[in-house]
Amino acid sequence: MTLKKTLTIAGSDTSAGAGMQADLKAFQEHGTYGMVALTVVVTMDPKTWSHTVTPLPTDLLQKQIDTALSTGVDAIKTGMLSTEEIIQMASQAIQSSGTNKVVIDPVMVCKGDDEVLNPGNTTAMVNYLLPHATVVTPNLFEAGQLAGTGTPKSIEEMQAAALKIYELGAKNVVIKGGKALVHDKAVDLFYNGKDFKLLESEKVTSTYNHGAGCTFAASICANLANGLSVEESVIEAKEFVSAAIKHGWALNAHVGPVMHGAKPRFGAPAVTVSTIPNYINA
Repeated sequence: MTLKKTLTIAGSDTSAGAGMQADLKAFQEHGTYGMVALTVVVTMDPKTWSHTVTPLPTDLLQKQIDTALSTGVDAIKTGMLSTEEIIQMASQAIQSSGTNKVVIDPVMVCKGDDEVLNPGNTTAMVNYLLPHATVVTPNLFEAGQLAGTGTPKSIEEMQAAALKIYELGAKNVVIKGGKALVHDKAVDLFYNGKDFKLLESEKVTSTYNHGAGCTFAASICANLANGLSVEESVIEAKEFVSAAIKHGWALNAHVGPVMHGAKPRFGAPAVTVSTIPNYINA
């Protein structure tokens, strides 16, 4: 038996709900062989759960990338890339890999923090990563940063941001509205350069959603590796992460991670997909 090989270039979340730990769990649940090139280690103050981000030496990162690429990877996902240099290294790794199945998760802050890791990273992501993105998966804040539009607050504004991000080079854009968007459903917007599609599922009020973004992007990556189309990959990932959020649980008094194995165990909430008009040109 041969498994498809998926590589995440990402940080380590020591609490294991997000980062490369979430990626590997999602890769495993989707039947792929997950590998990691580690960029940073994120640790937490046990009393306050404030984050400390410790970068690894770039020469060590390069050795990890070289090791993983030597096996021949089928799909690549990026996560926390803490500096412009590391973003450029990830870009070069993607180009060297030869794969055209690339998911860019443009991580800009740690969960629970609102300070951008490095303001220069946004420009570097636009210049070095978006042109290689099969799919890019920003949340509302990240979409606004990439597009330069400010954080979208409506589906129309999400469309405007998605169009700008597509024009910057990403082949497909998924903006995660989730429960942050004022809507009766958990809404994500998918744009492939032609059609805008809304992906809707039940809105889960639980705050146990740590790692949801990483899990969503990693699921798309694994699905692409396994041969699904981009749209099929995104829809299944929406189902997968919706189930994971619905069955999230309390790790401690500060954080609750999603349950990565929820979909095969408990099933997934229904996801409705509908093509919507281009409101920004209406």
